[in-house]
Amino acid sequence: MAETIFEIKKLVKNFGANEVLKGIDLTVTKGEVVSIIGASGSGKSTFLRCLNLLEQPTDGEILYRGNSILDAKFDVRSYRTKVGMVFQQFNLFNNMSVLKNCMIAQQTVLKRSKEEATENALKYLDKVGMSAYVNAKPKQLSGGQKQRVAIARSLAMDCEVILFDEPTSALDPEMVGEVLLVMKDLAESGLTMLVVTHEMQFAKDVSSRVIFMDGGVVAEDDVPEVIFNSPTNPRTKEFLFRVLNKDI
Repeated sequence: MAETIFEIKKLVKNFGANEVLKGIDLTVTKGEVVSIIGASGSGKSTFLRCLNLLEQPTDGEILYRGNSILDAKFDVRSYRTKVGMVFQQFNLFNNMSVLKNCMIAQQTVLKRSKEEATENALKYLDKVGMSAYVNAKPKQLSGGQKQRVAIARSLAMDCEVILFDEPTSALDPEMVGEVLLVMKDLAESGLTMLVVTHEMQFAKDVSSRVIFMDGGVVAEDDVPEVIFNSPTNPRTKEFLFRVLNKDI
């Protein structure tokens, strides 16, 4: 039986009177690559930010390996070493080298020695094709290169899940492919991934599941073949018609 990583029950998030998430129920198992698609404003990024506690849920439960991350006694700092997040805007330290960006959290959070943090950072920078840029500062890198460093930084924490919040949306079109290729390699390695994305081809080719969110709810949740070829929800069909410009 598949090992459950996340179990989300009746998750609600309000911003004032605006209910952005309206009772999300979802289970994610080890090794799954779950792509989350939907129109802007459907709650996708808010959902991901609740999973990482960058937003505090209004109601509901989020269980990580059977433990509630909303419990007052839950060790959020330790949790974030296991559940990494890659943002649209990279969030690198501009005054640090690529190598140092991938070392700093290892040293401060995981209390690794400089030698161990360096070795680990170099391993993952090599994995994402950035070993030639270890001494560069972020301002010297392209958007695609910055995003690959951000991915290496999460991997260097030995996380078992990475949450990707539209990781290619801030990139020039020619940079998108290099980041998606890294993500595809990670998916094939067995890393558990939740990916909010507008890249439909990635969702179709790489995901084990695709979730279509609409109006703060999970409107459809199925394997890519069903979502992209024979969705049952009319809103899924309408969305895909708009983004793919063809009837489903």
